[in-house]
Amino acid sequence: MVAVASTLVRAARKSRRLTQEQLAERVSIDQATVSRSERGRDAEFATVDRLLAGAGHRLYSAPTRRDDAATVAAEIRDRLRAGDKDRALRSLIQLNDDLLAERGLVRGVLGLAEPETTTDPVWDAALAALVAWRLDEEKLPSPDWVNAPSRFVQEPRGLEIDPADPVPPTSDVPAEFAKRGVLVWRDTFASV
Repeated sequence: MVAVASTLVRAARKSRRLTQEQLAERVSIDQATVSRSERGRDAEFATVDRLLAGAGHRLYSAPTRRDDAATVAAEIRDRLRAGDKDRALRSLIQLNDDLLAERGLVRGVLGLAEPETTTDPVWDAALAALVAWRLDEEKLPSPDWVNAPSRFVQEPRGLEIDPADPVPPTSDVPAEFAKRGVLVWRDTFASV
């Protein structure tokens, strides 16, 4: 629960555009406790629940062991910082597989928490596209974050994994990806 709890606390705080100090003030604790929780150093249920409530969120449990979009975004950010776009893509594909493996409400829960930025607008848009695409397949509403302006790329681009890879024509790009300006082959997300 440590890594997931830290991601949830940070995502909840940022979704309300609160600083750590503001959240601490709301729940009458010190800023250091908020910081420790966001780094996974204080994952006590009571603390996590209190911080989420202070940001206007509730903690729910879903019957799954799969990672949600917020957790995958943090993993992609780490991979990109390490210069490993191939592993970042594998994380995105794993999120796709996890979304496809779940049905109904549980699938929706995997896309609910707003991910922090990966620090790359194309990857941020790709995450939003994937969640919107897979939730729409289940006729589930998309969370607001997937339609935020920061989840769209003005000039269509690929994920640039391998410079030798050809850019797919729009006809071979899933509609949600094309809509957000992310050029990625539909086959990338096909089951193997």
